[in-house]
Amino acid sequence: MENFNSRISIIHTFLVCSLYFSDFGFLQGVTSFGINYGQLGNNLPPPEEVLELLSSLRLTKARIYDTNPQILSAFANSNVELIVTVENEVLAQLMNPQQALQWVTTHIKPYFPATKITGIAVGNEIFTDNDKTLMSYLVPAMVSIHGALVQLGLDSHIQVSTPTSLAILAQSYPPSAGSFKNEYYGTMSQVLQFLSSTKSPFWVNAYPYFAYNGDPTRISLDYALFNPNAGMIDPYTKLHYDNMLYAQVDAAIFAVARMGFNGIEVRVSETGWPSKGDATEVGATLENAAVYNRNLLRRQLKNEGTPLRPNMRLEVYVFALFNEDLKPGPTSERNYGLYQPDGTMCYNVGLSALSTPSTTSSTSTATVSFTSSSTKAATMEYQSLVYWMFVYLLTFQVFMRRLF
Repeated sequence: MENFNSRISIIHTFLVCSLYFSDFGFLQGVTSFGINYGQLGNNLPPPEEVLELLSSLRLTKARIYDTNPQILSAFANSNVELIVTVENEVLAQLMNPQQALQWVTTHIKPYFPATKITGIAVGNEIFTDNDKTLMSYLVPAMVSIHGALVQLGLDSHIQVSTPTSLAILAQSYPPSAGSFKNEYYGTMSQVLQFLSSTKSPFWVNAYPYFAYNGDPTRISLDYALFNPNAGMIDPYTKLHYDNMLYAQVDAAIFAVARMGFNGIEVRVSETGWPSKGDATEVGATLENAAVYNRNLLRRQLKNEGTPLRPNMRLEVYVFALFNEDLKPGPTSERNYGLYQPDGTMCYNVGLSALSTPSTTSSTSTATVSFTSSSTKAATMEYQSLVYWMFVYLLTFQVFMRRLF
């Protein structure tokens, strides 16, 4: 009898391991990868079709740049966790606690918990334009919005933070020298105090592309793209960095720690690489964009942390899901998307559950069918489960025959 139980235990272990490493189980373990879903385009698909696309790609985290009620309604009863955004222009009115309560009651409460809203981004890159008036609105608005969440019993489910550009750093190289610019110290100290007291993350928009484009003769393209390279060793910490994104994140961690807040988690609210740019935008090519995002995805599949925090997986949101034709600025601004608005891949990074990722097909133009993609993905998962159940039963039969 003991021998029989031992064999049953072996079979059970085999099944669990098989499901985990199979296609059915593997992607379920990737919890740190998200996507930014911008809407500055006149030809984007409706939210219902976007949700089908995300489901087909098995992406369960997304960030939007407003509180679009159509998106919030469409994403109800799905498995996608959503970060919403308070636009910069409404921060002034949300400093008032009553106005903030009204905003949360109107924009958040009607959709939660059916729609899995997990975060509220208060503004976006508030420090970038050095608008001191706008900066003065930030912390009071964050406090008022959090207070409204507490009043409505939502604060344990929804975190409040604000995404910041790495331009706020006075130094970022080497990472251990990371520090904030003096002119931001006052407001940044208040932001970090708030994040610490509410146990919320510090969000950074980190783009190795900007650093490479600004100094392509001194910065290694392979280092910026996660490709194999010698990397660099921080002379003070002796930590080795083989890619720029992790170095940028650790520089932000050091900057936060220098302000006295070592325990705050740093997450990447935006990162990406443009597939097209103006003549002056060095490195903005389809090939580089495909390599950057593909290599980043591979790191995310390993649930990696940075050299400074190797045991804390780095949460990353890629910018962006779609190319957005109405974005102002240089050509690159309209070409960060993994997809064209019609569902055509700009390039294949290996996300799609509908096709086998290829390391050589960086310019793939495979098209995702919005109307059938989620059904096909579900069918593939079902077929995978059936396959492993068959393996289980076959193995069980073999063991039983040997036993008796």
